[in-house]
Amino acid sequence: MTNVELALSLWGLENTETTLIAERENAIYRVDTPLDRYVLRLHRRGYRTDAQLQAELAWMAWLDHAGLSVPAPVPSLAGPNLQFVSGTQVDILTWLDGKTLDVALLSLPLSQQCDLFFRLGQTMAQLHDTSDHWPSAKGCDRPHWDIDGLVGKDPMWGRFWDNPGLTPDEKALFLAFRTKARDHLTRLSATLDYGLIHADLVPGNVMCSADALHLIDFDDGGFGFRVFELATALLKHRWDPGYPAFKAAMIDGYTRTRPMNTNHFLLFLALRAATYVGWNITRADEDPTQTRNARFIAQAKELAVAYLERYHQVTRD
Repeated sequence: MTNVELALSLWGLENTETTLIAERENAIYRVDTPLDRYVLRLHRRGYRTDAQLQAELAWMAWLDHAGLSVPAPVPSLAGPNLQFVSGTQVDILTWLDGKTLDVALLSLPLSQQCDLFFRLGQTMAQLHDTSDHWPSAKGCDRPHWDIDGLVGKDPMWGRFWDNPGLTPDEKALFLAFRTKARDHLTRLSATLDYGLIHADLVPGNVMCSADALHLIDFDDGGFGFRVFELATALLKHRWDPGYPAFKAAMIDGYTRTRPMNTNHFLLFLALRAATYVGWNITRADEDPTQTRNARFIAQAKELAVAYLERYHQVTRD
C-alpha cells in the first residue's frame, strides 16, 4: 500500500478517489467519497513538529466551533487528529467549496470587489477575536512572526538580504531596510496588537462562496502583529488600480469589529514583500527562468525604497 492508502485506512476511507491538488510544503489530496469530500495532508518531514501540528489542529477546531469557516480536523478511527505513516505526519480536514479570492474578483465590478474586501476585513477581525479567546492560545506551540521572525538573524522565511539574485546595490538596500525596520519595530511593538494570526491570507487561501468567506491553509499560522495579517492579504493587490479602495474597505471592515493601528502600514507591506525574497532562496529551482525571483525582488525593492524614503529621508539613487 502507498502512504496515501495507508493514511486513508486510518480514517476508514479505503477505496476512495484521491486527487493530488498541491505539493509544496505538504502533499495535499482531495478525497472524494460517495457522501463527502475531505482534504488529506501528508506533511513535509521536518517542517513542523508534532506539537506544532497538534496546536494547529486544535486551533482550527476552536475556530470552527466558534463559527468561522475554516477546515476542521477529522478524528481518525483511533481518535487522534494527527497520525503517522512511515514516519510522515498525516491528518484529514473537512473540505470547503468556493472560488479563490483572485478568481472571484475577476468577474465583479469595483463596488462588489470592495464588498469582498470589507467582508475579508470583518472575517480577519473575527479570526483574531476568536483566537484571543482560545484557552490554549498562550501556551500553544506555533511559529512567531515577531521582530526576530521578520528581520532577525535568521527570519522565519529566510535571510532575504542573502538572496543570490540580488545585485550588490540591492543587497545593500535590503540590509539598510532590515536595520531601519528592526529599529522601527522595536519602538512600535508595544503599541501594536500581537497574537495568533493566519499569516498567509494570500488570495489563494481565501475561498469565496455565496454565503461566506472560507480561510484555508493554516500551515504558517502563528503569533504575529495583526497589521501584518492585513498587509499579507493586500500585498498581491498592491499594484492593482483598485488597491486604494480595497485597502480602505478592508480596514473599514476590520475596524468596525476590532481596533487596528494602521499608521505604519507601508512598513508591514515592505516586510511581507521581503519575506518572499527570503522564501524563494530555497525554491529557486522551481523556476529555471528566475522570473518569479526577479518579480519578488523588484516588488520588495520598490516597497523598501518607498518605506525608507517616507520614514528615514533616504533618497533614491
